[in-house]
Amino acid sequence: MHLLGRHAECEALDRTLADAHAGRSRALNARGEAGIGKTSLLDYARTAAEALGFRVESATGMESESQFAYAALHQLCAPLLEYDAALAAPQRDALAIAFGAKTGPAPDRFLVGLAVLNLLAEGAEEQPLLCLVDDAQWLDRASAEVIAFAARRVSAERLALVVAGRDSDDSASAAFTGMPVLTVPALGEADARELLDAETPTLIDASVRERVIAEARGNPLALLELPRSVGPATLASGFGVHDRPDVPQHLEEAFRQRSTALPSETQRVLLLAAAEPTGEVPLLFRALSQLGIERSAAAPAESVGLFTIDSKVRFRHPLVRSAIYRAAVPSERRQAHEALAAATDPRIDPDRRAWHRGQAVLGPDEDVAVELERAGERALGRGGMAAAAALLQRAAQLTPDPALRTQRAMIALQAKHEAGAADEALTLLALAAQGPLSPLQSARLTLYRAHITFYLVHSDDVPVMFLDAAHALAPLDPAVSREAFLLALNTAVIAGGDVQGVAEAARAAPRPAEQPRPLDLLLDGLVTVYTQGYVAGVDTLRRAVASLRDEELSRDVYRGTDSDRWLWLASRTAVALFEDELMYDLAARKVTIARTAGAVATLHVALIALSAAHALRGELSRAAELLAESTAIARATRAVPLPHGELFLAAWRGGESEAPELHRRSVQAAEKGAGAQAAVAHYASAVLRNATGSFATAMTAAQRAVASDDFSVQSVALPELVEAAARAGHAQAARAAYAQLAARADASGTPWALGLMARSQALITTGDAAENHYREAIERLADSRVTGHLARAHLLYGEWLRREGRRREAREELRTAHDMLTDMGAVGFAERAARELRATGEHPRARNAPPSTALTEHELQIARAVATGATTREVAAMLFLSPRTIEAHLRTIFRKLGITSRRQLKELHL
Repeated sequence: MHLLGRHAECEALDRTLADAHAGRSRALNARGEAGIGKTSLLDYARTAAEALGFRVESATGMESESQFAYAALHQLCAPLLEYDAALAAPQRDALAIAFGAKTGPAPDRFLVGLAVLNLLAEGAEEQPLLCLVDDAQWLDRASAEVIAFAARRVSAERLALVVAGRDSDDSASAAFTGMPVLTVPALGEADARELLDAETPTLIDASVRERVIAEARGNPLALLELPRSVGPATLASGFGVHDRPDVPQHLEEAFRQRSTALPSETQRVLLLAAAEPTGEVPLLFRALSQLGIERSAAAPAESVGLFTIDSKVRFRHPLVRSAIYRAAVPSERRQAHEALAAATDPRIDPDRRAWHRGQAVLGPDEDVAVELERAGERALGRGGMAAAAALLQRAAQLTPDPALRTQRAMIALQAKHEAGAADEALTLLALAAQGPLSPLQSARLTLYRAHITFYLVHSDDVPVMFLDAAHALAPLDPAVSREAFLLALNTAVIAGGDVQGVAEAARAAPRPAEQPRPLDLLLDGLVTVYTQGYVAGVDTLRRAVASLRDEELSRDVYRGTDSDRWLWLASRTAVALFEDELMYDLAARKVTIARTAGAVATLHVALIALSAAHALRGELSRAAELLAESTAIARATRAVPLPHGELFLAAWRGGESEAPELHRRSVQAAEKGAGAQAAVAHYASAVLRNATGSFATAMTAAQRAVASDDFSVQSVALPELVEAAARAGHAQAARAAYAQLAARADASGTPWALGLMARSQALITTGDAAENHYREAIERLADSRVTGHLARAHLLYGEWLRREGRRREAREELRTAHDMLTDMGAVGFAERAARELRATGEHPRARNAPPSTALTEHELQIARAVATGATTREVAAMLFLSPRTIEAHLRTIFRKLGITSRRQLKELHL
């Protein structure tokens, strides 16, 4: 180990180990260029940890193994599988499927992550545990994401996790973004000189020393290897400095020169070892036997320090492996892979054998293509999407028959797209497009191109692409054609495209089967709304969302039903229909399905929809809990941030102090385009400005929301527009908005819709008629679950009574409004009610804060889950944390609430 000049980095590792030993889990992401000393620091951490009584487990990323799903994770976790009996059954099954020990539906990546988190936590119970991951830039993507997930969730375990990787923007390195970073810098000049002098026994000319130091630029490995790449005479007399390429390239060149100076048989040994990253010594020896090479041929490479052979084959540095592999000509690589394929047992590791065979052949080979295709299917079964995509891509490339090659390329591009490799998916799409293509294949390619493009950018070209696919599919696959039309319409709403034009085009969709699916009803209803008006489409859309709610849950929780994919759209549609029960039930169903399947990425979005439903029901605290969980998942999975839920909640909770920040966020969202995100931003601004009494500003924001193409936002924004316009003195605008709202409410007929209609009518009416409408609004809204709007009806009625001079009656209504709004946490509207109460001569009564206000939203979420009777392990699984972390949070919760037991927690009714 060369730790010269690494005092600060070693101290950081010592602190990490000390915290972990004390039960304060820590994760650290060591970053730096190749050869900078990251591996030496990991070796230091291992030695220091073992001295403290830690158990140490490790994994190393390997470039040639980066396509094998969960390969690095298996390295790390295999020694800890003795603890898998402690895992919940879904987690244990997910891990077994990921490691190929069990067959079953592909588990969600982050259900595997939760299993690993708990496996590490169980291992750390027995003795402190240090996990070391080297060369993170070469981890397979599945392993990187799962290890990163676990690293972000460790909290109260005796566990430390140190990841080391190069500074790069590859997907594996990006997975660890957000972890505490330990930057490993170049050595200072004094330390560089000391290291060079200490490790280079040959006399070095003074001018040569300066050139070596200048060229190495503080990279320890470069300081050691650059002098070794030339002879003693050169060191004593001169060392050419050329155009100073990057140090890693210099290092690879130095290693290449050292290897090419070895006997030819030794070079072949090195190439075999470089092509097979498992490091299995018996496999290497079997491959040598295939080529007729004696084992002793490895000795010269060991003697010069390029690699060692003991229990494993270990290269001096990953750059040795890459330098050797890249220096070989293609024919030599193919020969090495052929020998490794022959030496690999097809019963034990058929996928690796298939991969080696795929690299060994020159030109198309159907037998190898079939083997690769089967390997890809097995990888899909384990949830290794990236591995499956790589195997299927190679299978397509090796397929001699053009028609079959097209078929395999289409399967591979689907896998690449689902693996998030959009650019590679486009490459495969081009390969598939070479044909020959049947009309159905051509149409499906158009559909895939639309999906991939929408993944890359939300542009208004995408709906047109979906339309093209829908038209082409209409005579060939009517069911898929209808899905494409629905996608075209929805993407037009999201991206701000020509929604009306897309809806007109979708009228040409083929008719559904004799028994329409829920998505068929959704399509027909939405097309009707956008072409004939809201009223014409209500009945069809109500049937659609009701059928989605009532459809029996799939027994296969991992795959769900075809309809489950549309639940998020159905929940939004229920809002447009003022169906408060359906709105909630559909969002809750989606969360249930995602939780059961462990589909974390889906759960992230589903929680936002459910949060919005709770916000509209006046359950703002619960809405905040769900958003906190969604945010935590987004952070752990690096999902794209979705501001809709936060804007929705902030608008209802916000007061004057929050107005500037919400305004800034709304403007940011609106500036991104004219789509759904901008519509939600305008609606949120309207709600907040109505709460704070800035009615002119609220009117402008509400008008923009109503003018959007998102008819769900239109429905909830119309009553905001009526209130804002009426209070701002724009009677004509208020009456026009009321007319639109009344038409929707009459068609809907729900208590929510009729209550909002009555409340809005009261705002544009005078005298006794206004009072009757206010009373009707309160009565109607009391029959709904939208408590926030009921409280606002009391507020508006109280304000009207005060202006009519009926102070005693006004106080009663305003008191009710103030109490309701305060309890639900609607600060802005509560402050408005308080001002009105003071205007009647009464000071609002101070209300005792509920116990829940002492807790953070995350703690409240845990407390409520435990209060329902959930066990620590059940709460841990729900929140993607370890049981020990939940127990640590519970101790804090008990201390804050002044209680000592779970029974007392239940009695608090949080």
